[in-house]
Amino acid sequence: MTIAIRQASHPEAAAAFDTAALRRHFLVEDLFQPGRVELVYWHTDRLVIGGATPLHAPLMLPTPKAIGSDTFLARRELGICNVGGAGRVICEGEPHRLEPRDMLYVAMGTREVAFESFDAEKPAKFYLLSTPAHARHKTVLVREEEANAVELGSQEQANSRTLRQYIIPGRVASCQLVMGLTSLKPGNVWNTMPSHVHDRRCEAYLYFDLAPDARVFHLMGEPAETRHLVVANEQAILSPGWSIHSGCGTAAYSFIWAMGGDNQDFADMDMVAMAELR
Repeated sequence: MTIAIRQASHPEAAAAFDTAALRRHFLVEDLFQPGRVELVYWHTDRLVIGGATPLHAPLMLPTPKAIGSDTFLARRELGICNVGGAGRVICEGEPHRLEPRDMLYVAMGTREVAFESFDAEKPAKFYLLSTPAHARHKTVLVREEEANAVELGSQEQANSRTLRQYIIPGRVASCQLVMGLTSLKPGNVWNTMPSHVHDRRCEAYLYFDLAPDARVFHLMGEPAETRHLVVANEQAILSPGWSIHSGCGTAAYSFIWAMGGDNQDFADMDMVAMAELR
């Protein structure tokens, strides 16, 4: 297990970052390491993202010093999405089978979480997203077909996509965590444009389903000081509340979006007019 610490960044500082600094602060490149759990602790809203890639033996969710409690979920909640082969998450002895694109919400107070793959040649890849919690809710498994599906965009604007809401008020109760998955249809490349910000919560993106030579150009920064990051398959972006978060790919792709912070209203966004972008 390794854990990296990322500090919160002021927008004025981020505006002066060169490419290397932008990538160091906001891009997470190596979440899925065979036989390991990789974690990133971000001081913005105390968000933790991670990847667990079990092979022949189960992996346990560790409790690094940065968590500050005797178990990882003592004062946290956890969302898990499988982006690899079929696998299983065991929460205090209770197994949950996750097929690709299934998500599991794990309740605060769960003392042990283990990750297993059914086939080490096609291992599960569990993407982890954790936020602080103040109450214990129910552990819930949501299959891809059970998520709330919303059709967005159009072929004419190259942004026709299906947005699936998994962990969201009215579907799965949580304290802070809101989580879902968006897939662009073939021939479409844009997501979340026109763009927006929401200073009430931060966000993380995991881009996946990209071919080895495909890339997403992720747009970030304040609306009048935009920047971009070039993102490859299974890499993640940390998006502060002051930053836009949009992307354009060289081909269609999918991404997991997850938010933590005071506000759980998915529709609460501060829209940015195209004429305001710089």
